[in-house]
Order: sequence, then structure tokens, then C-alpha cells
Amino acid sequence: MRPSPDLHLPQATRAAGNLPAFLAASAVAIPVLLAVSAGNIADPIVRYDDYPALLAQPEGFWQKTLTEGRWLNYLWHLRGLITPAWLNFILFQVLWGLTAAAIATAATPPGKRKWFAAVLALTLLPAPPVFLMAPWSSTLIPGFAVLALFAGLALVLSQRALRLLLPVFTLLAFTAYTTFPLILLAVCLISTQKRSLPDLAKLLTLFGASFAGAVLAVYALNGQVHGVFGIPLDPARSPDPAQDLAEMWSHLPLLQETLSVLLGKLSFQSTPVLLFHLCLLIAATAVLLRRQPLEALYLWTALWAGMALMTLQVLKLGVTIPVRAFQFTWITYAVLIVRAAQELSRSPGLPGRLARNAVLLVALSYLVQTAVQFTRFRDWQHDTRQMASAIAAQPGAIAAQPGPGPVYATGSILDHPSARKAGLHRASSLASRLELLTGRRVILCETAAEACAHLPPELRSPAAEPQPQARLERLQDSSVLVFPPQQ
Repeated sequence: MRPSPDLHLPQATRAAGNLPAFLAASAVAIPVLLAVSAGNIADPIVRYDDYPALLAQPEGFWQKTLTEGRWLNYLWHLRGLITPAWLNFILFQVLWGLTAAAIATAATPPGKRKWFAAVLALTLLPAPPVFLMAPWSSTLIPGFAVLALFAGLALVLSQRALRLLLPVFTLLAFTAYTTFPLILLAVCLISTQKRSLPDLAKLLTLFGASFAGAVLAVYALNGQVHGVFGIPLDPARSPDPAQDLAEMWSHLPLLQETLSVLLGKLSFQSTPVLLFHLCLLIAATAVLLRRQPLEALYLWTALWAGMALMTLQVLKLGVTIPVRAFQFTWITYAVLIVRAAQELSRSPGLPGRLARNAVLLVALSYLVQTAVQFTRFRDWQHDTRQMASAIAAQPGAIAAQPGPGPVYATGSILDHPSARKAGLHRASSLASRLELLTGRRVILCETAAEACAHLPPELRSPAAEPQPQARLERLQDSSVLVFPPQQ
């Protein structure tokens, strides 16, 4: 086993040495990330439950303090300052870029350090779980700020000082997004210099206590504020809490579904790509086990600990977990393959070149795929802007005629071609989007049938069409957006 070259350096010297690599990684990561997401910057997609954060409306997020324990995000909703969606999205991306650069720097010891830190940052950037979180950029800003700060502190603080902060940051991260503490654990494991089995056991014990403390703190806060000691899941997720081992065993199909969806998203639904990642992971692990066995153990512990908690949640609560909660999997994978490439590159030869090329292939191909994925929202954004312009052009919406009536939306909104392409979760996304663009109230007839009872039947229940196209109808002082279902 080759010892880490900077293992015995004083902390101040090590911190100073981290700065050039971090600046180099950041200088590469942030511009690249903004370029990759350029298709979503000017008019970013906003999910239906991200509008309260965008518009600083805490009442719209209040229920999630109970059902998800996200109190830090609720405090963010109280800020009072409303910033445009594009600015929030850029801030979200910059925070993730800084987090990736800091993790890359912490993971990369000397030895062509700037190059490998930059490549690792580029490999971290297109993490599919983080891409899937982008439509909630306004909500997630405080959580990613916590991650960026903790990852940055890992570059300047001693190992002991960083771990002393772990309980506080675990509480903050848990109240931003319940799986963010797993990223903090990964940062601690990655940045550890003096590795040993006793140290690993102590760190896992500290994290376990910190995570349990965060959960109990949120339970107590919910009990004080909501009168419920716990975090009861939203009924919309159809939870089925297990009461015994037999019921937990019955939830195995949910675990299989969760893992199947995760692997599909991580590989862009390509079996050859998935097999390539698996082979690369096995090879990287073999290299590190031979050259840096404790480092390999620490990295795999980050993966095992996270997957254990996820598995327990699925089996105990009886719900599937979305892919966006598995950020730690891509972080661990990226660090493993880049560190293996760096170890193989310590001496000239074919293995090092092949490893570097494989890592670059992963980073560049996923950056391209992510850029393409960000363009899939364009059609929906374009269509809704056209709808808003048409509504504004109708006589009842001009400033000279005060008090325009509401906009009614009928038909099958989620079946609209651009809505399917954008992966909308709920029809309320249309209502929030048009209210933001037009300032007029939008009534969804599928959820407010009584309010739409006066509409003509052909508008309330439009006929199916082979190639459905939304259209705007004029009705007295109101407008009706009709979405014919697919024939």
C-alpha cells in the first residue's frame, strides 16, 4: 500500500495546498455546468411544488415540514425576497459546481492533482440524481449551500474539527433534504487522511448518532408545532408502514422497483452502458484494493451505509424512493473510478492511459447527455409562453378592462405532447406557470368540477384527437384552455 503523499503535512500546509486544486476544479466545473444547462437557464422548468419557494410563499410549503421534516427549506420560504427563476437555477448550479469541486479536491491527493481534481469534478457534475433535482432549484438552494459549505470546510479544517461539526451539519442537511446527510458522510470518508479500522468505526458511530439526533430533533419539533411526534409520510405516496418482519419482507418488490429505476436512470436506460459502469466499478475497486485498500474500504462504506439506510426506509415504510435521493451513489462511483485512474497513472504505461480515457469517456458522454436532457423542457416552456400571450391578447385581459375573469383549463393536460416530454408530475404545474406569466387565476376543471359546471359540455369534456393540440376559447369574461386527450 502506497501512503498518501501529504499524510504527514501540517494542516495549514495541507489547506494551503488544497486551494490551487480547488480553484482549478471550480474554474473548470462552473463554466462547464452552466454551458451544459444553458438550454434551461433563460426559462427554467419549475415543478408544481417548487413554486412556493420561487414566490416566497411559506404557506405552500408548510405541509412538508410535517410530512418530510424540511424545516430549513421552510425558513428559506420566509425570506420575503423574490428572485427570478433563472437566477435561482444559476445559483443552484453554482452551488452544486462548488460542491463537486470541493469533493474532487478533497478526494485527490498529489500527483497531477489539478488535472485529476478537474476531471473528477467534471465526472461529478452530470450526476443523474442531481439533474433530476434541478426542477426544484428554488427549494433546494439552502440545502446545496449546506453541502457546499461542508465540502469547502473539509479542505481547510482538520479531520477532528470537521467531524465535530458533523452533528450540526447533519441536522441542517436533514431538514433540507432527508438524504443529504449521506453526502456529508461521504465527504468525511473521502477527506479522511489517517485511515484505520478504528477510525472508520468511530466515524460511522458519530454519523449514526448525528443522524439519529437529527431525526429525533425533527420529531420533537413536529410534535411541538404539529402535534405529531414523527414524520408521517404524505398519503399521496401510498405508504404502507411495516409492523413486523413479515410485512417488511412483503415490501421486497418495492425495493426491487426502486433499484431497477435507479439503475435505469444512472445508465440512461441502456443495458450496455450499465454493464460498462459495472465493469469499470469492479476494475477501479480492484486497483484501489491493491494500492490503497483502506481508501477503497472507506469509499465503499459510503455506498454501503447509504444503500443500507435506503433499503431500511423502503422495507419499513413501504414506499419507493425517487432516484434524486441517491446522489451519494454517483459521488462514490465517480471518486472510485477517478482515484483508480490516478493510481494507475503514477507510472507511465498503457493501464494509466486506458483508465484516464475511460474516465474522460464517462465524464464527457454524461455531460453531453445531460445537456440534451435539459433541452427536453423547451417545448413545454415555449407552449405555455404562447398560451400566456394568447390569454393576454384576449379583450378581457387588457388593462383598460379591469377584473378579467379566470382562465379555465379542461381536458387531459398531462397527455399534452410537450407536457409528457417535460415529465410533468401534476396538472397544477400548468396553473402555477400561467398564473406566474399572466397574473390571472387558473382553474383546473379536473380538480374543481363545480367551478367549471357552467362551461359548455364540448369544452368541459373535449373529444379525443389523433394529434391533440391545446387551444384557447373565449367565454364571456373568461378564457378556456382546452387540452383534447390523445385518441
